[in-house]
Amino acid sequence: MQKLENKKILITGGAGFIGSNLIEHFVQQNNKVVCLDNLSTGKRKNVEAFLHLPDFEFIEGDITDFETCSRVVKDCDIVFHQAALGSVPRSIEDPIRTNKANIDGFLNMLVAAKNEKVTRFVYAASSSTYGDSKELPKVEENIGKPLSPYAITKYVNELYADVFAKTYGMEIIGLRYFNVFGRRQDPDGAYAAVIPKFVKMLINHEAPVINGDGSFSRDFTYIDNVIQANELAALTSNTDSINQVYNVACGNSTSLNEMVTLLKMYLSEYDRKIADIVPIYGEQRVGDISHSLASIDKAKTLLGYTPEYNFEEGLKKAVKWYLDNLR
Repeated sequence: MQKLENKKILITGGAGFIGSNLIEHFVQQNNKVVCLDNLSTGKRKNVEAFLHLPDFEFIEGDITDFETCSRVVKDCDIVFHQAALGSVPRSIEDPIRTNKANIDGFLNMLVAAKNEKVTRFVYAASSSTYGDSKELPKVEENIGKPLSPYAITKYVNELYADVFAKTYGMEIIGLRYFNVFGRRQDPDGAYAAVIPKFVKMLINHEAPVINGDGSFSRDFTYIDNVIQANELAALTSNTDSINQVYNVACGNSTSLNEMVTLLKMYLSEYDRKIADIVPIYGEQRVGDISHSLASIDKAKTLLGYTPEYNFEEGLKKAVKWYLDNLR
């Protein structure tokens, strides 16, 4: 696979889970990488290993400030826009803050990139955009009505991207992430993602709480597949592949019950007591989509995307990372 190298790259939200993994990948390929993060959800420890590198620059700042956006994008060839306030429950509790970060901040970055004539703008879209659509697998062109403020903001991002591409001639690609997991994903906090949260609970011999009956399913996607998709989106020269939105997933679905069973199996190899832990079943969360399964045909055809890790392989690697870093 062709590598992205010898470019100046801006990664917004670079101190977060996905952003820091993109930084790690691209600084190893002789790129000059600039990270912008306000550290509201990102963590400085995620970028500490890069701070001494001559080709890495960390800037603490906020995408809701247009002057900051204009400054950090200076002379950049490519923007990977990962900064956002994630989490459906957070957006339901605080829709104003979610809107400000995810819509105002996104528009600021688009305008700054346009003014600086950035070559390619790749942004994190979301599978939440499919909303109440019952169709499985999820196909990019068929979406439903959003089920949360967060989903609305991510759909508005796609609308703005499409308008900027057509109006200003920008090259923009959106990647609809499906339940990404892997190293550096935060297991703590009220809005922690399910896999790292459950891993930490099981390591501590606590019973994980499943919202609903555990039948809800997700197309869990390992972080290295997401890195591949971002790199392909930055490199593609196929005109048909630009100014599009793509699903980034594995194309397979796993129920929450199945996910917990696998976690217990992998973790019990290190601690046999974990095999006996029984999950607790709680109330279904408002705004949750019942089932999520992606068609990745479009990304395969137009970007050459081929997931390197299926769910089980990725989960084994993630479990190993958490065991090394949480115990």
